[in-house]
Amino acid sequence: MRTNEDIITLTERYSAHNYHPLPVVIARGQGVWVTDTEGNRYMDMLSAYSAMSHGHSHPELIAALVEQAARVAVTSRAFHNDQLGPFARELTELCGMDMMLPMNTGAEAVETAIKAARKWGYRVKGVPRHQAEIIVCQDNFHGRTTTVISFSTEPLYRDDFGPFTPGFKVVPYGDIDALEAAITPNTVAFLVEPIQGEAGVVVPPDGYLRKARDLCDRHRVLLVVDEIQTGLGRTGKMFAHQHEGVTVDLMTLGKALGGGLLPVSAVVGSAEVLGLFTPGEHGSTFGGNPLACAVGRKALEVLVRDDLAGRAGELGRYFMARLREIDSPHVDHVRGKGLLIGIVLHPSAGGARRFCEALMDEGILCKETHEDVIRFAPPLIVTRGEIDRVVEKARQVLRAV
Repeated sequence: MRTNEDIITLTERYSAHNYHPLPVVIARGQGVWVTDTEGNRYMDMLSAYSAMSHGHSHPELIAALVEQAARVAVTSRAFHNDQLGPFARELTELCGMDMMLPMNTGAEAVETAIKAARKWGYRVKGVPRHQAEIIVCQDNFHGRTTTVISFSTEPLYRDDFGPFTPGFKVVPYGDIDALEAAITPNTVAFLVEPIQGEAGVVVPPDGYLRKARDLCDRHRVLLVVDEIQTGLGRTGKMFAHQHEGVTVDLMTLGKALGGGLLPVSAVVGSAEVLGLFTPGEHGSTFGGNPLACAVGRKALEVLVRDDLAGRAGELGRYFMARLREIDSPHVDHVRGKGLLIGIVLHPSAGGARRFCEALMDEGILCKETHEDVIRFAPPLIVTRGEIDRVVEKARQVLRAV
């Protein structure tokens, strides 16, 4: 049997080095727990960047996957399948929207939303063709396609990959005055994360989305929220923008929509916007495939039935309160919402990576983000006892390292 080291050596030899993973090789997973190739067990406190919200190997999701795979998995959109219609209805009703457009990855969903917003701008708002502007936020993360990195402010994502797609304006996150100043008659959309996950679990000021909604209404601009990481219960509401009671025009979803088993994403929105697409303008061979739809349907059913959003809210408050009790010279503050939490370290702490490695040695898997933030985003099925275990290990590491 190959050891962890053997597998890591193979991966580094034959796979492009576009990630810097912790030196652990996961071979099995169940619930919050994973096991490596040598039998060591760890608690998964990252849940694949929120894709594993239901936990590893959820039995109902596995059953839905196996049952549908035995019937039919992929048909393409050249034909109808018996899962897409029900999935579309269930998802749009959950979101309070009119229509959805299914894709596979989160980045594809964002690309779809960009195209939809631009077409709306030309066909409905009357913006001169190919002059549409979309406003985005500094430190955003919406994926790594060529168009998406064109409006990233992270040099690592951009430096060697230009030329870039035009049509985007960048404003500081959480700054409503900057947003208002950036709007012009050619602005078609404001694309924003309710909480910036990759930027370090950055929560905007209270009322930011409400004020953004008002500005968008006043200037006839679409409010487009990226809920790929924050949506489907992660922050204590089904969707993070619901904390401010706002409605949105388009919403991108992904990650947990596939139940941790498949890449499933979607754009959900009003018929005024998504209804503008015509056959051939946009699509995906695998988007809306019956296997993905069947798993997505079961993922939504479990989320609602088990009130995983409510669970995330309650346990998130407990988790953050416990983390804030940790007395360590390395910790500046703890921030987040629900079960999306960041421990922000002082610059003098030497970066978050070494603390994540130390936590791995203690059986806790988490990951650094933006150098100085330790991110915790466990499966929403995590228990209070498991949180207590994580907090105790974090206390040991933050005091000793």
